[in-house]
Amino acid sequence: MEGECRAPQARSSALPAGGGGGESPGSDAPLPGSSGSSALLQAEVLDLDEDEDDLEVFSKDASLMDMNSFSPMMPTSPLSMINQVKFEDEPDLKDLFITVDEPESHVTTIETFITYRIITKTSRGEFDSSEFEVRRRYQDFLWLKERLEEAHPTLIIPPLPEKFIVKGMVERFNDDFIETRRKALHKFLNRIADHPTLTFNEDFKVFLTAQAWELSSHKKQGPGLLSRMGQTVRAVALSMRGVKSRPEEFMEMNNFIEIFSQKINLIDKISQRIYKEEREYFDEMKEYGPIHILWSASEEDLADTLKGVASCIDKCCKATEKRMSGLSEALLPVVHEYVLYSEMLMGVMKRRDQIQAELDSKVEALTSKKADTDLLTEEIGKLEDKVECANNALKADWERWKQNMQNDVKSAFTDIAEENIHYYEQVLG
Repeated sequence: MEGECRAPQARSSALPAGGGGGESPGSDAPLPGSSGSSALLQAEVLDLDEDEDDLEVFSKDASLMDMNSFSPMMPTSPLSMINQVKFEDEPDLKDLFITVDEPESHVTTIETFITYRIITKTSRGEFDSSEFEVRRRYQDFLWLKERLEEAHPTLIIPPLPEKFIVKGMVERFNDDFIETRRKALHKFLNRIADHPTLTFNEDFKVFLTAQAWELSSHKKQGPGLLSRMGQTVRAVALSMRGVKSRPEEFMEMNNFIEIFSQKINLIDKISQRIYKEEREYFDEMKEYGPIHILWSASEEDLADTLKGVASCIDKCCKATEKRMSGLSEALLPVVHEYVLYSEMLMGVMKRRDQIQAELDSKVEALTSKKADTDLLTEEIGKLEDKVECANNALKADWERWKQNMQNDVKSAFTDIAEENIHYYEQVLG
C-alpha cells in the first residue's frame, strides 16, 4: 500500500511532447478544448433489445455519462500541475516516451512466441541513461500487470490484450493479430507512463530498462509460490465472507461498473458486427467493377454507361475500404479496451472489498474476544489505515479514469462520424 499513500515524486525535468521519442497514442491527457463543455458528451449509451436486429436509439443514462459529476483530482506533483493548467496552444510536457515495435518470432523445441522491441527515452534522474532498448514477450507484460496490482490493489491498472484470440491458436501468429497486439501493448505501457502513481513504480522501471537475464533475476525476488498460494487462499476466504457494509459511494461505483460493463460489451458486439457486415459488403462490391468492364466490351451501345458504372463502383470500393480502416483503427480498439477495463474495474472493487473484509473480521474477533485484545487492537489500527489508504487511492483514480474514458469514447465516435461524412461526400462527389 506504500505506493498508494505517498504522493508521486516530482519528475526531474520534461521534454516537449513529440520530441526525442515515439508517439504515445495511449496518452490519457484530456482532449484539447474538452474542458468547460458539459454538452460535449451527454450520456448517450447504446440500449438494445435482446433481439440484435432491433437497434434502438441511444438512450440517456446520466449515471454513466454525466460530465457535471466529475471532480478532478488535485495535482500531486509539479508536472501534473503544469499539465492540468496550461495554455491552449502549449504542448504537453512529458519526460517518459515509450515505443513498442518490431515484433519478432522465436521458435524453440518447446514453444513458439513473439517478442517486441521496447524503446524508452527519458529525462528522469532516477534512470541511469536517457535511452533504453529491450525486448519483451507477452508473459513479461503479464508479470508487470500482476506486480502493479500487488503494489497498488485499488488503483485502476490499464488492461492487457487477451492472451489468445477467440478463434483459437490457429491464427495466433498471423500478421494482423501480431500488429493488433503490438498496438495494444504500446497503449498499455503508455497509459502506465501517463499515470501519476504507476509511472514511478520500481517494477515498471525494471521492465523498461533491464536486460532479459536481469529481468529474470528480478522476477525471482518476488514472493515465493507458497506465499502467493497463502495470499490467494486468504483472498478467497475474505471474498466468500463478503463485506457487511460497503460505503455508499462504493455502492454507487459498483452499480456504475455493472451498468457500464453491460453497455460497453453491447457496443463492442455491435461494432464488431457492423465491421463484419461492411467487410462482406466490400468483398461483394469489388467483384462488380471488373464484371461491368467486361460487359462493356460486348455492348457497344452501352459501353460508356457500363464503364461509368464500373468507375462509380471503384470509387465506392475505395471509400468503403477507407471507412473500414477507420472502424478498425479508431473505434474497435477503443471500445474493446474499455470492455477489458470493465473487467479490471470489477477486480479493483473485489480487492477493495477484500481489504475491508479483513478489517471487519478483526473487529468481529475483537468484539467476541476470540483472541489477544491488545494484539487485535494494534492490527485493527493498521487495517483501518490500510482501508482508508485503499479507499482514497480508488476515489482519486476513479475520477481520473472516468474523465479519460469519456474523452476516449467521445473522440472515437467523433472520428467515426467525421469518417462517415467524408465517405458520403466521396461517393456522392
